[in-house]
Amino acid sequence: MHRKACLIFNPVAGSNNSEQDLERIKELLSSQFELDIQFTTEEISADKLAEEAVKKDFEIIIAAGGDGTLSETARALGETTIPLGVIPRGTANAFASALGIPDTLDEACQTILSGKTRRIDIGRCNGKLMTLLAGIGFEAETIENASREAKQRWGALAYLVSGIQQLRELELFEAEIETDDKIIRVSAGALTVANAAPPTSILAQGPAGILYDDGLLDVTIISSNTWSAAIAASYHLFQTGLRGDAAQRDDIGYLRTKRVKITTNPPQKIVLDGEMIGNTPLEVECIPGGLSVIVPMLPAEKISEKLEGLPDLEIEEKSSTITRD
Repeated sequence: MHRKACLIFNPVAGSNNSEQDLERIKELLSSQFELDIQFTTEEISADKLAEEAVKKDFEIIIAAGGDGTLSETARALGETTIPLGVIPRGTANAFASALGIPDTLDEACQTILSGKTRRIDIGRCNGKLMTLLAGIGFEAETIENASREAKQRWGALAYLVSGIQQLRELELFEAEIETDDKIIRVSAGALTVANAAPPTSILAQGPAGILYDDGLLDVTIISSNTWSAAIAASYHLFQTGLRGDAAQRDDIGYLRTKRVKITTNPPQKIVLDGEMIGNTPLEVECIPGGLSVIVPMLPAEKISEKLEGLPDLEIEEKSSTITRD
């Protein structure tokens, strides 16, 4: 018997062959699924379609589109038991890459057909659910200034071009990072709080090997204060991220925590899963096992913490208080 599935399809994501892609998806999945196909539009977003689908008796909800479509659908499925199937058709495909989901249409559909479902973590960021990461400072400015036209023409290179432009205006800001056990005060140019991130999400790669099911958030602090240092730090993160090694530069720090609160002076822009959501302060909490996703990969080995060497670093240990009845 065929399973009932809702397919949320973004027709403007990826290549210009959306009709061809849709027909191929239907061909590949029809052996196991009875598909109810819903299209995103300028007026109707993926999260709205997914929220409506959750109310019905679908056994699986499948999202086909770019990171925006996939993240919106995932947020709507957060804290439910309905599994998410992922078919990446976007520019960066960071969501799929972070979970080890193939970026080719045929292989992504085969992953869905394999039925390997895992519970993965999600985050709650300023009241919104987070699937991948939140960026403050440099990353937010880079994503905000990468135009849709550039992304359609150049793909992921659009972010590189925007990033190089932003480096010319790089300025440090004062940040206070509060976790359950410490308060960190530091000068930074970029801060990233990641639940999951592929190696191509360079500014999240302080610890590298980021796990999506460990119940922890990975915070990366970049404090490069010159254009050349920022270039060197970015290249270092790119190399270590691809190798799965933790960063080893004095202007890069990282830590892992269940929850974090970040305030900055002056206020900085925040990007959440590729979407601008306002300015700091930022509060993020990990929700262990908050999302069910069909994935083919196993988690990597765990990582640790490194803060030493950051400029203007100040760490205040928080005393633990034990209460007795």
